[in-house]
Amino acid sequence: MATASKHVLNDAFSAYNPAYDPLVEATPGQGQQYAPTYWIGTAGTPPPDDGPVSGDLDADVVIIGSGFTGLACAIFLAREHGIKATVLEANRASWGCSTRNGGQAQCASGRLKRSQWIQRWGRDVALRLHHEICDAMETFKGLISEIDCDPQPGGHLYIAHKPSVMARLQKEAEVCNAVFDYKVRILDAETVKRDYVGDQEAAGAMHEPEGIGIHAGKLAFGYLRLARSLGVKVHTASPVQGWESRDGAHFLRTPGGAVKARAVGVATGGYTSQGLHRKLKNRLMPILSNSIVTRPLTLEEREATNFRTHQVLTDTRVLRHYYRLLPDGRVQIGSRSAITGSDAPQQKYEALLRSNLVRKFPALAGIDIDYSWWGWVDVSHDMMPRIGQPDPQQSIYYALGYGGNGVMYSAQAGRRMAERIAGRPAPVELPIFDSPLPFPNVLTPAIESPLFAPFRRIGQRFLYRWYYFTDERP
Repeated sequence: MATASKHVLNDAFSAYNPAYDPLVEATPGQGQQYAPTYWIGTAGTPPPDDGPVSGDLDADVVIIGSGFTGLACAIFLAREHGIKATVLEANRASWGCSTRNGGQAQCASGRLKRSQWIQRWGRDVALRLHHEICDAMETFKGLISEIDCDPQPGGHLYIAHKPSVMARLQKEAEVCNAVFDYKVRILDAETVKRDYVGDQEAAGAMHEPEGIGIHAGKLAFGYLRLARSLGVKVHTASPVQGWESRDGAHFLRTPGGAVKARAVGVATGGYTSQGLHRKLKNRLMPILSNSIVTRPLTLEEREATNFRTHQVLTDTRVLRHYYRLLPDGRVQIGSRSAITGSDAPQQKYEALLRSNLVRKFPALAGIDIDYSWWGWVDVSHDMMPRIGQPDPQQSIYYALGYGGNGVMYSAQAGRRMAERIAGRPAPVELPIFDSPLPFPNVLTPAIESPLFAPFRRIGQRFLYRWYYFTDERP
């Protein structure tokens, strides 16, 4: 399992399964150890939880998933609505997306840029969405002010990986400034490499004023401590293996007993199994993302790479790279990975990420990689998240589909889902609140069949080849 195997944690939990695939397996396991990420390796001892469900329980509200979204929802339910939720987690707390991401909090949600919001929904809706995203950043800042998670503020640098994309960046900057009054700046290649970072691919960049790097493990553990201090119960090693709804109640079967709930919020992200609930089947396309973290850079390497910023960085590839200098002097970089879970442990994906690191920073050729991991990203079929109640006749809610931009927006999504669970309407009308997660093609009956998953992946393979071609051509 690549270099990550050096950091496997040993305790009473079962072994981590590096090949888990949400389109294939019925549940993400039970009581599995954390993936051996940098965040887990450096976050300290995980805080206590409430252990597995042991016997049948009654709960007012159950949240499935104890990552950023689920715990934020539980926190806001307790603080703002006086509801003490019960959280069910299949493995360890924040076992999935929340401890496998890049730790980049950007002023975004989903995969679409602001100009694409206008193209899809028109100017008025796009403006409302922008205000929601900016409010979300303030929600996130408020939460992390209570948690020691090594924040690295300063903004986000969106780096052009080749000269031909600079015109596109310039147009996006004009839209951000003129329509949204979002004060971004265009930087030329010389400025980027001299004043920010010596990325040798950089042909320029767009600088956004909002962006914060965080330590994902410390943030997850902080959310857990905060939720439990508010009376939230967090039951780990308790996967939902069956779900029945009758007489206005939900009965969630776990290995240790059934949990009865008035309402259920789903916050399972990229680890949402196909069989969890029919309202979720085929509504997400899980995508793998790889990350590596180097050993700490020497002074000479710092000078050679000219890292003068700790801001979060992404490049303009469709199969984008996200990277930054961490507080302890290491470099972290991530990008898209294998197609299937069974392919994920192959060494070639780490090797590809290493080569991409060296393309940007030749001085790091041959540097030791201390951590290497991968994880699933929840991508909706229209590239935007959904937070709401998919069926007004059922007390089921979800917050899903961030497309890799969930570190920041998950806090707001948890808050919005808490409002819905508590019976309050969304404070603003937006498509991400008012419509369910879409199918890949609602006219195709085959999507209801589990046999459809391989066909989606065939399409994904072709898309990845096309994206690579367009990303790398001049």
